[in-house]
Amino acid sequence: MHFDAVIQPRYGETDQMGVVYHANYLNWFEVGRSNFLRQLGYTYRELEAEGVLLPVIEAHLKYIKPALYDVEVLVRTEIEVLKGVRIGFRYRVLRKEDEELLVEGTTLHAFTNKDLKPVRIKSLPETFRETVKKAYGEPT
Repeated sequence: MHFDAVIQPRYGETDQMGVVYHANYLNWFEVGRSNFLRQLGYTYRELEAEGVLLPVIEAHLKYIKPALYDVEVLVRTEIEVLKGVRIGFRYRVLRKEDEELLVEGTTLHAFTNKDLKPVRIKSLPETFRETVKKAYGEPT
């Protein structure tokens, strides 16, 4: 299961040639993650209110074609890994008009408490576990 977030690249996110600066994709991945959870009916705010944080522990990007100023893109997000104390997301940045692949990447996150101590999936709030099960299946 995936969800799409629509982004219209702003002038400040581009270089002089109108090409989106490479580091902005990590910000867009965060938009994709937040949107993904929201579409499932659960927000980062709710998760954090329950004492669970999701720090990024790895990020990978592959640039295929440039995203351009003012040309809408989709950030297509899905869960790729859900195991132990980790959740991983896969992203595909697509030009909206024709869904041509521009960038693909992943982020891996640890479930932690507010003291940044790892928390196993089985110890997470049941409402969150049920939410991600809808998108991924049974966590391991």
